[in-house]
Amino acid sequence: MAVPARKTSKMKKRLRRTHQKVERPEISFDESLGDYRRSHHVSLKGYYKGKKVMK
Repeated sequence: MAVPARKTSKMKKRLRRTHQKVERPEISFDESLGDYRRSHHVSLKGYYKGKKVMK
């Protein structure tokens, strides 16, 4: 069984996790409302997929 020669430092461990990065939210223009909204989210006016879901 292979045994590492030295302990891996904290910095080296953290460098392996570089796939976790902040991405900007997907924003699309909703033509039925004439407003921008995030994908798969309720708009600020309370609409989702063209239907009123909130007051």
